[in-house]
Amino acid sequence: MVRRSDLYLPSNNTHMIQKATTLGADVISLDLEDSVAPAEKVGARKILVENIPLAGSTGSRVWTRINAWDSDLTLGDLDAVVTEGIDGILLPKCNGLADVRRIDDEITKREKAKGLPVGKIKLALLIETAIGVMKVNESAGGSGRLEALIFGAVDYLRDMHTVRTASAMEQYHARAAIGVAARTYGLVAEDAPYGNFKDADGFKLDCERSAMLGFEGKMLIHPSQVAVANAVYAPAPDRVEWAKAITKCFEEEGLAKGKASVAYQGNMIDIPVYNDGRNILARQAEIDAAEAKKAH
Repeated sequence: MVRRSDLYLPSNNTHMIQKATTLGADVISLDLEDSVAPAEKVGARKILVENIPLAGSTGSRVWTRINAWDSDLTLGDLDAVVTEGIDGILLPKCNGLADVRRIDDEITKREKAKGLPVGKIKLALLIETAIGVMKVNESAGGSGRLEALIFGAVDYLRDMHTVRTASAMEQYHARAAIGVAARTYGLVAEDAPYGNFKDADGFKLDCERSAMLGFEGKMLIHPSQVAVANAVYAPAPDRVEWAKAITKCFEEEGLAKGKASVAYQGNMIDIPVYNDGRNILARQAEIDAAEAKKAH
C-alpha cells in the first residue's frame, strides 16, 4: 500500500482540506487528536464526516486519527468515523496487543451495526511510547485490518526522557524496531513528522534516514512536505532503470537458458539480485497505480 505522504489536517478545517486536495498526497488524514482543541473535539466529529468526500475528491485515500484510549473520547470518535468513505483509522499510543484487539473489535461492532463490510476499514497503529516500541512485534500481528505502523517521535522521546537532536541517533532503536516489525507482517512503516517545516534540507535528510531503515512514508504537518516525501519514499529513477535492465537480462540470458547467474556490465546477476530488481519494479508499479487514481 502506498503511503509515502500522509498529510495530517484538522478535521474541522474545511478550507485547509480543500487546499490539500491539490497537493497529491497519498493519504489525507483528518485529525481528531492533536490538531483539534479539546473544546472542539466532539463537534469536529460531524464536520469530519461531512469532509470525507472532499478529502478524497482527487484520489487521496482518506484516513482519520482518533483520540487514544486514555482520553475517554475513543468510542465516541469511532461512533462517528466508522462510516462509508473512510479508508482507515489510526489509533494513537498503541501499547500492545490488547489495544489492537480492542480497537479491532470496536470497529467490527460498528461496521456490523451500520451495514458496512466487515474489515474494509483498515487500521494503523501509532507507536509512540517505550512500551509501545517494546511490544511492537505483538501489536503488528494483532489484526487482519492492519496496514501500517507509524512512529511517533515526540511522545516517544518524552517517554524516554531525552530530546530530539540533529543526528537523530536517539530515534534509531525505535525506528529500527518498527521497520523490522512492519516488514515481518507485511505492513507499511511510516515515520514521525518533522516539525520544522521551514527546514527543507533537514526534512529531506530525515526522510532519507528513515527510508534506510525500511520506512516507506512519513506523517506530514505542512503542504510543502508532500512533494519531497513522494520523491524520497519512491525508488530513484536510476534504480528503476537498473531494475528493468537487470531483470530483462537475467530472464533472457539466465532463466531462459537454465543459468543461475549472468554477467551484466561487469557485475554478476543472480537470483537475489534479480529478486531485488523485481521488488523495485513492483514498488514502482504500485506507486504508478496510486498516481493514476489521483489523475482521474
